[in-house]
Amino acid sequence: MTGMTAAPPPTASTPDGRRPGLRERKKTKTREAIRAATYTLIEEQGWEATTIDRIAARAEVSPSTVLRYFPAKEDIVVTDASDAYDALLLAEIRRRPPAEPWPDTVRHVLRQAVLRGAEEDARTCRLRTRLMVQVPAVRSRMRESMAGTGRMLCRAIGERTGRDPDGLEVRVHAMALVGGLMETSLYWAEKGHRDDLASLADRALDVLAHGLTGENG
Repeated sequence: MTGMTAAPPPTASTPDGRRPGLRERKKTKTREAIRAATYTLIEEQGWEATTIDRIAARAEVSPSTVLRYFPAKEDIVVTDASDAYDALLLAEIRRRPPAEPWPDTVRHVLRQAVLRGAEEDARTCRLRTRLMVQVPAVRSRMRESMAGTGRMLCRAIGERTGRDPDGLEVRVHAMALVGGLMETSLYWAEKGHRDDLASLADRALDVLAHGLTGENG
């Protein structure tokens, strides 16, 4: 979903509980190898020096294989979690009690997403958010990814509330949520990852629910 999330392990079940087949597991293993090589190289030598050719050599695949899985270098950083966690996020929303007020559902589900990402792979989470701050291409690609998450939230809101998922109010609400969480990720990284990420997410959700109140953070 965001810089706050990490990808599930290669052997994880799909969101519908189905275990991936052999071909799917092999593809996931290749993606993981490319991703791990990229993160290691970035930590060793920085973003600019981490070329596709060097990533391919470290992952022991061809450059064309890297580009087949990830059309651009920033996609390796951004798309590793987005698709998987958007599906998991939607499934979590659907598991919440039907009578639960939508704001309570949003707070629970998004807070769980934040905690899951920060706890499952803290190193990757911090690296990704740092790159979002430092590399404009990564930040731009993340914003594109967040637009997809926003559309997913529109569908979920429509299911839960009976509203038109393409209605203006629903779209504004969904994009305010994902935009707020992205800004939370950027703030967290800009401040050196010193703050508790879940607490920052709660603060962001409070602002979205109640507007600016009290003293500035």
